[in-house]
Amino acid sequence: MFGYRVPAPDEAMLISGGRRGLEGAPFRVVTGHGKFVLPVFRKTRFLTLAMCEAEVAETCVTRQGIALTVRAVIAFKVGNDHESIVNAGQRFLSDQDQMAVLTGRIFAGHLRSIIGSMTVEEIVTERQKLATEVLETSKAEMAKIGLIVDSLQIQSIDDGDAGYIKAMAAPHKAAIQRAAQVAQAQATQAAAEAEQAATRNQAEYARQTAVVKAQYSAEVDRAQAQSAQAGPLAAAHAQQEVLAAQTELAQRAAELRQQQLVAEIVKPAEAEAERIRVLALAEAERMKIQAEAAASHDRVALDRMLIDQLPLIVKEAAGGLAGANVNVLNGADGLGEIAAGLVGQGLTILDSVRRNLGTPSGNGDEDPRPARKQLNGGQIDVD
Repeated sequence: MFGYRVPAPDEAMLISGGRRGLEGAPFRVVTGHGKFVLPVFRKTRFLTLAMCEAEVAETCVTRQGIALTVRAVIAFKVGNDHESIVNAGQRFLSDQDQMAVLTGRIFAGHLRSIIGSMTVEEIVTERQKLATEVLETSKAEMAKIGLIVDSLQIQSIDDGDAGYIKAMAAPHKAAIQRAAQVAQAQATQAAAEAEQAATRNQAEYARQTAVVKAQYSAEVDRAQAQSAQAGPLAAAHAQQEVLAAQTELAQRAAELRQQQLVAEIVKPAEAEAERIRVLALAEAERMKIQAEAAASHDRVALDRMLIDQLPLIVKEAAGGLAGANVNVLNGADGLGEIAAGLVGQGLTILDSVRRNLGTPSGNGDEDPRPARKQLNGGQIDVD
């Protein structure tokens, strides 16, 4: 569209004419979007915001008075903020290549100042420290012209023909050479030791091979000797095994015969003896029972006979009292007591007869004394 302008992503569009920009700037700054610009009445210019590079090769004198040529590379650009764009636009818009030239000169001055306060050893061994100090000292000055530094790299440090850096490296080089020589000597010694070890291993291998061969020959000879003796030894072993088998067979036959004799003779004899013993015991038990039964029958018959004779005995005892002088004091009761005494006398006689015949009495009492009966007012003795 006529009059509409758009800056590139890495550019800032500066519009002059008309009203002033922010904070009293002589132009307006547009980044990241387009803007309608009236032709003839407005003027538009573009300031790069891309990364730029400046190289520095400066001869500097150290604190020791030794001249060093230092080469460095500075990466810088215009700041993205409005103030930096305005400052850079006012200084470099008409000739933007002057930004690299001016940046190189600024850093060259700071390099000379900082290297002048350091020794060669510090500069050589602490390059990062040198770069950091240069950046810090130049930051404020670069900001005034709208530039910021992204990095500073020290590429080389050279003392020309002075040879100071080379001399400074000599002790380290010598130490490295000594270490290399020591390493070489150690490697040579290790190689020699390895060669000696290899020689010893070869000799040991040869010796062991000879020993193995000798052992193998001895084993072969022993195997051949055993093979030659194998026939007779095998026959003897076979004969010995046959004899052992025959002996075991004879033992088993003897054991079998012994078991057969026990089954055919001993066991039947023991069974017959047991049968006879049982029969004898049964017969003895039978005879005992019969004897006890006969004895019991005789006692019962004897007792019955005595009982049958008891009235006769009492009668005879009463007859003996017929001519006796007996006084009865208490009438019928006294007469009953006399009768009872006669019966008791008869029972006593019956017990005596039983004892004489070997028959126990009914109540178990055995008194050989004559029976005596007490009466009221006197006593009656029966002999």
